[in-house]
Amino acid sequence: MIKRIGIICISCVFVLSLAAQKKPSASTQLLMQLEENMRNYAYDIVNAPETADRAIADSFFTKALVQALKVPYSFSYPFDSLKTISRLYAPDSSFRIITWQIMKDFSYYRQKGAIQYHTKDGSLKLIPLYDNSAFTENPVDSVRNSKEWIGAVYYNIVQKTFNNKNYYTLIGYDENDARSTRKWVEVLTFDENNQPRFGGRFFTYPNDEIKPPQPAYRFCLEFKKEANAKLNYDPELDMITFAHLISESGENSSKYTLVPYGSFEGFKWINGQWKYVPVVKEVDPNLKLNPTQEGLEQKSNQFLLPKKKGKG
Repeated sequence: MIKRIGIICISCVFVLSLAAQKKPSASTQLLMQLEENMRNYAYDIVNAPETADRAIADSFFTKALVQALKVPYSFSYPFDSLKTISRLYAPDSSFRIITWQIMKDFSYYRQKGAIQYHTKDGSLKLIPLYDNSAFTENPVDSVRNSKEWIGAVYYNIVQKTFNNKNYYTLIGYDENDARSTRKWVEVLTFDENNQPRFGGRFFTYPNDEIKPPQPAYRFCLEFKKEANAKLNYDPELDMITFAHLISESGENSSKYTLVPYGSFEGFKWINGQWKYVPVVKEVDPNLKLNPTQEGLEQKSNQFLLPKKKGKG
């Protein structure tokens, strides 16, 4: 009888232990509550019909996000319900980058973002990113810091190494304006003070009318708004692949006329640089994205942006 009681007691302790493991921590419970409050703001940044309402939602969301990230050990909290906000972890989990965009009208878009570092004590180390693309005539011409960021909503991070240093290649998009969309590839590094540096001489390719002129410190693929040209990292090929573009009107310099031709070009990481590959064979046109990346990389105005009136 005593033996049976002992077994029952041990079983109860085991069950209670499992229950305690499954119960969210106080920090997680608080983050869940804060996320619930943020959800409507995140939705309205994209879907509110009026410019003023989108701006107000963006302001409230930004403040709420910072408040949430101040919660100890927030780095590991995924914020999965914020569907209009990109949240990407570096493959080595040393940081995550959070980005989104706000539309003033269909001819003007601005990106917002921040880098959250992983810290051992769970404290917040956050670097805000300020979109400077509206104030530069040549966005590919230099290495930039967090206050001079060329804005993008990122949907992939590729980590590479060279000479024992980590290089994080960011892949994202910018709705740009009413006629064209841009997709960006640039390399993120960190200086001796662990401050982010965007861009560098990491891309080698021959000059043509479609690609950014060399020297290019970041790579841009700009194309017609409705074209949805693919650009992403293909893990099976271990390459960045992107659609080969042609002009519908024979005007390669008019980016809003460029559409996919059906073939792919690419970049291969070799000796610390993304080397150009003119023809990529056997590329998967879907680029084998995971569900989060696929949602973000789909035609952006169907996923992150309000539809134009009259378009259904």
